[in-house]
Amino acid sequence: MKIVLVSLLLISPVISVRTDGDDSIPPEPKSRFAMLDDVQLLANGLLHLGHGLKDFAIKTKGQMDDIFQKLNIFDRSFYEISQQTNEIKEEEEQLKKITSKLQANNEEIRNASLELNSKIEVLSQEKIQLQDQVGRLEEKLIKLFQMQLEVQQPEELVSLKRSSPGFQDDKQILFPSKEDETRNIKLNRTSKLQDHTDSSWTVIQNRSDGSLDFNQTWENYLNGFGNLGGEFWLGLHKIYSIVDQADYLLRIELEDWKANKRYIEYTITIGGPETDYTILLFRITGNIPNALPEQKEIKFSTKDHRNNTERKLSCPESDSGGWWYSACGETNLNGKYIRTSSKGKLQKRRKGLYWKPQNGRPYLLKSTKLMIHPTDFENFE
Repeated sequence: MKIVLVSLLLISPVISVRTDGDDSIPPEPKSRFAMLDDVQLLANGLLHLGHGLKDFAIKTKGQMDDIFQKLNIFDRSFYEISQQTNEIKEEEEQLKKITSKLQANNEEIRNASLELNSKIEVLSQEKIQLQDQVGRLEEKLIKLFQMQLEVQQPEELVSLKRSSPGFQDDKQILFPSKEDETRNIKLNRTSKLQDHTDSSWTVIQNRSDGSLDFNQTWENYLNGFGNLGGEFWLGLHKIYSIVDQADYLLRIELEDWKANKRYIEYTITIGGPETDYTILLFRITGNIPNALPEQKEIKFSTKDHRNNTERKLSCPESDSGGWWYSACGETNLNGKYIRTSSKGKLQKRRKGLYWKPQNGRPYLLKSTKLMIHPTDFENFE
């Protein structure tokens, strides 16, 4: 740039001289050599000007190349940014679609949840209704069981549908009393063995005041003992002879020392003498927790006839009284009669008359009553 300015400065005097010469008196002719000097000077100026322009052009070209290179980089960056922008837009569209689907799914889930809650509420109401119906059916079933024997003839009750070695031909039972006397008991509607509200149950055990010692021998438990007007045990052989005739229910009525009365009922099966009168129970109803082993065959044991599975301790001796023991310390309704005034220790209490649920403490009882009656409805109308 500086060279260009210098060249212009050199040319300007020559031009001005020529311009001035037109208006003034022509100078004297110069020598040929003087004119050559001027031309040479002008040529040098032009040469310098050309070199300057060339350098300027080269420099400008380099700058232009840099600019074009930067423009190419910018173009590539812009293209990449455009692609990324397009990708972002596509992803945004996909996210919008996914969001729309999620919103639709959430709405479906919400509707399904509301519908499910509605169905659950309906099912809960139906469950309550079914429970009420089951309760009413149980009550009706119990009433039907209790009414069954009322529609049967006395002979049907006495003969038990077929003759049994446990009964005499005159439909009487030999029942030894405490004084080894023989009492004749007729199985009819007025018998004290059927001492229930509707007179359809046969009482096989009764305890109320502790007047009778139930820690008896195997022979006594086999044949029965006590007084039908008070406390008694009917006898394993007689119980088996009755239960063996049909399907029977066992009803246990309990009363504690606070006058709380409860009951529980089972289906009952009793084996014969060869099984040591094995019992098998299945609970069906009641208002007290179960305390007897269910669906488990258990043999009867007394102090002189041990059948319990525990080897270290005899349950009839440790718990007192004959019973269907599966383990010592369980429920014993033939145990020693202990009043609440007793100050005995736990070991003595375990010999008492108590009901012990599987989970919970044992309850000392004031009275117990075991009753049976058949469950078939062949003669019921």
